[in-house]
Amino acid sequence: MLCDIFNTVGPLASIRVCRDSLTRRSLGYAYVNFHSVVDAERALDTLNNHPLGGKPCRIMWSQRDPSIRKTGVGNIFIKNLTLAIGHKELYDTFSAFGNILSCKVALDEHGKSKGYGFVHFENQQCADHAVQMVNNNILLDKKVYVGPFIPRRVRAQQAEKSWTNVFIKDIDLAISDAELHQAFSQFGLVTSAVIMKKKDDGSSLGFGFVNFQDHESAGKAVDGMHQQKLGNKVLYCCRAQKRAERDAKLRKEWEQLKISKYQGINLYIKNIEDEIDEERLRKEFSAFGVIKSCKIMLDEKKYLQRIWFCLLQYSRGVSACHCRDEQPYLAWMSKTALRCHARAKGSKETKVDSQRL
Repeated sequence: MLCDIFNTVGPLASIRVCRDSLTRRSLGYAYVNFHSVVDAERALDTLNNHPLGGKPCRIMWSQRDPSIRKTGVGNIFIKNLTLAIGHKELYDTFSAFGNILSCKVALDEHGKSKGYGFVHFENQQCADHAVQMVNNNILLDKKVYVGPFIPRRVRAQQAEKSWTNVFIKDIDLAISDAELHQAFSQFGLVTSAVIMKKKDDGSSLGFGFVNFQDHESAGKAVDGMHQQKLGNKVLYCCRAQKRAERDAKLRKEWEQLKISKYQGINLYIKNIEDEIDEERLRKEFSAFGVIKSCKIMLDEKKYLQRIWFCLLQYSRGVSACHCRDEQPYLAWMSKTALRCHARAKGSKETKVDSQRL
């Protein structure tokens, strides 16, 4: 399909669709190499945002240097977009300010716009000019915000030092908005204090929000009112978070809990022979202790993955350590099978980075 589409522009040197190394499924992007630079420029002009498999494809120059993408230089963020603005409309709007490396409108699972997007310019001067000219202007009957792109990690760090909204739960149902405002005003200037209420009868739901003028006052309020009694109930106070932030925090806590729970009792074994099954593994490793689970990783076609590995879990960490230290390389296999403690993905990446240093 890609070959037929891009051959209409000019003769091709090669096309490569990037795929997952294990499942061989497409990763959603590809590289197209033309014999002529003129043909490549024509493809960029005529086929960008062309419908491909029901989705508009985005075409950009291949960037061999990953630092161009990762540094964020020349990258801007646009929000409050109307749903009618897609990749092409966004590209046409901002192409007047300079050469665009990539342009994207965020889409949901149904292919509809989420109301925000990103434009990456060739240099920072073009990006600054675009922010200056388009920010707070009207695009298709809506005022849009345009500003420099800030990575999620940096935004999280900034939010930790600038939040002003306090979430309070376990509020006595008899407490009113005015009483909540009065209780928290001792810590600083309160801009709003609201207790959430039911839609049908207007009764209190037992939680609410207090917003302060500055971050310092909000921090003092959390420290001063958390686990303090107001009315007949003890309050719970913390920084108000968006659902995505709460989900990320809970996910991180759950991953840490799993790591601590199974630390030292999971063994990772790789280079397993094709003839070795789970029953044989259980038999050989049961000499070191009681095995809770033994699993050889298989692909979708029920064949061993290329890296040939399994996970073995003991009921006690002592047994796992004994098994690991006794014979780190298995003599009863013709292949050299290595075993070690299983590690979470994040901890493996951290170890690899430390070894590179």
